[in-house]
Amino acid sequence: MNKAEQKNKNPGSSIDAGEVLQFLPHRYPFLLIDRAEGFVAHQSITGIKAVTINEPFFPGHFPGKPVMPGVLLIEAMGQAGALLSAKSLNLDVSKKTILFLGVEKARFKCPVLPGQLLHIPVEIVNVRRNIHFYAGRIVVNGTTVAQCTFSAMAVESG
Repeated sequence: MNKAEQKNKNPGSSIDAGEVLQFLPHRYPFLLIDRAEGFVAHQSITGIKAVTINEPFFPGHFPGKPVMPGVLLIEAMGQAGALLSAKSLNLDVSKKTILFLGVEKARFKCPVLPGQLLHIPVEIVNVRRNIHFYAGRIVVNGTTVAQCTFSAMAVESG
């Protein structure tokens, strides 16, 4: 059985909003993951974000033509990666926080608009020491609209 067949056979578990809050320190208006699915510890996750017209950035980006900022798409991928790592490591976010180290190969292919549902698949592609390296994408209606590779690590909070 190849990896794709194994993934389809074991789709991973779901993470509800309460569990997202347990493993991420982010809160409104900066929490960009509503829930997640397909969690496979130390491997992959798909974050879910419903983009609404009420998002706090839309009045200024851009008036009359709202578009979700690209840096927030990268942040959403980062939060999905942090959720994957924090849950995999069973981190206590009051003691440790997962922080970005770098972002590379960011590409934006289509604008993200109010009313769209974002699927944010992220996988861990490598771990060196305590640094996790990820590949992430934002998918809307089956089409990749943004992607990047990034790295992060858990650091002491406080």
